Amino acid sequence: MDITRRLEIMVRKKAQRDTKPSAKKPNQNRMSSAERSALFARREAAKVLRTILQGDARRRAVGTIKSLVYSPSVRNKRATYALVCQTLKYLPVIKDVFHTTNVLSSKWKRQEELMYIILYDILFSQEVLLAGDAEKFLLQKKDVLQAALAKLLVQKKVKHVSDLMTSYKISDLPKPRYARVNTLKMDVESALVEFKKQYEVCQDAMVPDLLILPPRTDLHDHPLVKSGSVFLQGKASSMVAVALGPKPRWEVIDACAAPGNKTVHLAALMKGNGKIIACELNKERVKRLKDTIELAGATNVEIKHEDFLNISPEDPAYSKVQAILLDPSCSGSGTVVDRLDHLLPSYTTDSDVNRLEKLAAFQRKALEHALSFPAVERIVYSTCSVNQVENEDVIKSVLPLASSYGFELTTIFPQWARRGHPIFDGSQHVLRTDLIEDQEGFFIALFVRKGVSPPAKHIRDVGNTLRALQRRKRRKINSFFLLKTLGLLL
Repeated sequence: MDITRRLEIMVRKKAQRDTKPSAKKPNQNRMSSAERSALFARREAAKVLRTILQGDARRRAVGTIKSLVYSPSVRNKRATYALVCQTLKYLPVIKDVFHTTNVLSSKWKRQEELMYIILYDILFSQEVLLAGDAEKFLLQKKDVLQAALAKLLVQKKVKHVSDLMTSYKISDLPKPRYARVNTLKMDVESALVEFKKQYEVCQDAMVPDLLILPPRTDLHDHPLVKSGSVFLQGKASSMVAVALGPKPRWEVIDACAAPGNKTVHLAALMKGNGKIIACELNKERVKRLKDTIELAGATNVEIKHEDFLNISPEDPAYSKVQAILLDPSCSGSGTVVDRLDHLLPSYTTDSDVNRLEKLAAFQRKALEHALSFPAVERIVYSTCSVNQVENEDVIKSVLPLASSYGFELTTIFPQWARRGHPIFDGSQHVLRTDLIEDQEGFFIALFVRKGVSPPAKHIRDVGNTLRALQRRKRRKINSFFLLKTLGLLL
């Protein structure tokens, strides 16, 4: 190639370089701190979301959604939690939009959890800072994605996204934040004053020590919560101890105590007096129970690392127990909103019949055991389940036995409208909360002994045992004084 030809090529290449847009200065490519924070939160949320969805697909969850988000490895917990929850809530819609548009290449499909989160931000969030390669890719497809969402609205015959969510059977009702004042450490009026400095807050009409704050109020790091002056406890859960109504100086058994929120509520209602025997079989849950009791400052609680069913009603140590709170293991179907299980793809309202039958058998056995304590005057049976087999069916099955011990069902919280399923006489006495309207599904029943003495067998057996112990004690005392008198005891 001659020199002239080479020069022409060099000139042409130089001209091409000169016509290219100049590279941006480094500071033009820099993201703002807000953009960096949003970008990082989306990627943290994507990691958590991948763990959740993979565990759900295998039916082997690594942990609850909250426990994964609030693990030490997650730095921006609040933003990550919000992104994960909202993306899961809209996930059926997001998946349909991606399926309709087919915009994801194999490269981006390998990062589908991140793409889910970004699409949530594009379609449903407001004033979002979308910086990053994945974000830019989807922003280029924004018109196509929005058109697909509009098409879904038409297909589902709805006008608004909120109506679309209903068609997917996704609840988007905001749940108030409930906070129970631990009156062992603080009075309700002082707590109200403190919270009103930052939030709108009011006192619940049914549970006097319960405060109501706006939905999504995050109190996990609030000083009152960290100090144990306030416990984050739902309304239905807080109604259980109040329904039992223990008095100061009573002896009370909390039959299945961990994690301990109801236990320390009992202690507060008893003003720290009397005695609470908190039973828990599981070793790990005993540790959590201890932590809760210590945080609450509930000094009148005695922990028994033992199965409640192994505690003998005939043991003189329990002859003065006047009340029992029985909140046994259950399906937890009434707390799916709190645990966020309803957001998972695998969630269904159908239940494993065999599992429910096993739970109900244990629940029935535990309630029958509670009814057999001779001095007990009040027993509360509660579950966080919406299933009749764990609730009304259990109560119905023990009614003849309860009657033989002199117990009757008694109405609790008469102002509460939702009552038990009418499958037995007296179902109007038991209480239900609704999973949709109240955002939690609880069941509470109260048995009260009505002026009937305990069965003669229990009186006789306990009396004989007490008399035997008294005779043994007298013999020890007499032996002591005899030896002392004879000078044989130093």
